[in-house]
Amino acid sequence: MDDLSVVSRRIREARLRAELSQERLGVLAGIDEFSASARMNQYERGRHTPNFQLMQRLAKVLGMPTAYFYAEDDQLAELMIAYSRLNARARKRLVELAGEL
Repeated sequence: MDDLSVVSRRIREARLRAELSQERLGVLAGIDEFSASARMNQYERGRHTPNFQLMQRLAKVLGMPTAYFYAEDDQLAELMIAYSRLNARARKRLVELAGEL
């Protein structure tokens, strides 16, 4: 899977974490049910890349920040997930702590 784009790899990883089929993810993101599975398969195989608006919908369905799908560094991607799950006060504190490092 190393030859896949970061977007393709992250879509697949997030979908598997959410325990969704390609078809179900596509339908929940607003893709027509008759083409949802095929389109998601194309995205995960790196044959096509979803536009930013679709990426935002996929991220919402998957409970992930949109930026996660574009992060080339795996640790940064995991940090984005953790950050997105924090409340506003904890986010502010984390940014302060990071600034102190």
